[in-house]
Amino acid sequence: MRALVVKLLPDNRREKIVATDWKEPAPPVGNEVLCQAVFTGLTNGTERNQLIGGNYSAADNRLPTTDGYQNVGRIIETGPDVTDLQIGDLIYASVNHVERFTIPEDGLLLKLPEDVDTGEAALFGISGVAMHCCRRIDPRIGEKVLIVGQGCIGMFAAQIANAMGARVTVCDIEESRLEQMRQLGVAEQVINTSGDGWETQIQDGTFDAIMDFAGVPDMITPMINACKIRGRLLLVAGRFDINYTFNVGQHKEISILQCSHFTCDDLENVCRLLRQGSVKIAPLIRHRVSVEEAPQIYQWLRDEPMRLLGTVFQWE
Repeated sequence: MRALVVKLLPDNRREKIVATDWKEPAPPVGNEVLCQAVFTGLTNGTERNQLIGGNYSAADNRLPTTDGYQNVGRIIETGPDVTDLQIGDLIYASVNHVERFTIPEDGLLLKLPEDVDTGEAALFGISGVAMHCCRRIDPRIGEKVLIVGQGCIGMFAAQIANAMGARVTVCDIEESRLEQMRQLGVAEQVINTSGDGWETQIQDGTFDAIMDFAGVPDMITPMINACKIRGRLLLVAGRFDINYTFNVGQHKEISILQCSHFTCDDLENVCRLLRQGSVKIAPLIRHRVSVEEAPQIYQWLRDEPMRLLGTVFQWE
């Protein structure tokens, strides 16, 4: 069986390859379903974190291993206690990047409606993260929200926050990503913060809430400064430790928030917003390629991450 596997190189760097001899899953039992993968979505931040040995990564002595959490699969076998799913159904499933997998029908999955593109659904995981983050920050209608970092999750968060009624500003240092946001048309302001762009364009006390998807060191205090009194700052991008000027946060009575993984309810709402047109996934997919091309994509992810945006691998 094929799988996308992280392995350790002789120079202690990591790479991700297509293994052809990965262990097959056991037949489904209880309420499990067995699926044949159709599409797999790249999780840019998490998988790069694992490739460079970040805070989400497996220890060297646990390699080789699979990872990731975005798969779309077709059910090919069901356990005896399955009641809601059937052979032939297409599901989004939060499982590792493998060619065949089992998952309980009450697991972290979503049965896909017939009118949803299965390739787009392969990015329901990172759009689900964005949904979970937006619900965590809870923007009210008319509140000003700054979204720092315009990778896929940041772009999805901008669309969702806009759908929730927020007045959205986005920033990044990569102009091509900012141009993509201008084309989506959901942000009131699109700001390039390269060079001294933050200092000259982001004013103190402007935003009710800020979501940080970039994880740039030493930016916590500037983001707190950009918040209003009793503003909310959500930290998402992977990092080991954070540092900020305590007195700045104390003066503003800032709420510093974190969030965990998405839920089935988040997936359902992403799907709902996609179907009604409030969230768009297709414009964010830059590479839709065979799984056999994955090693090149992962080399870019490790060494040249700005080359990528949304990436979907096709198994069949």
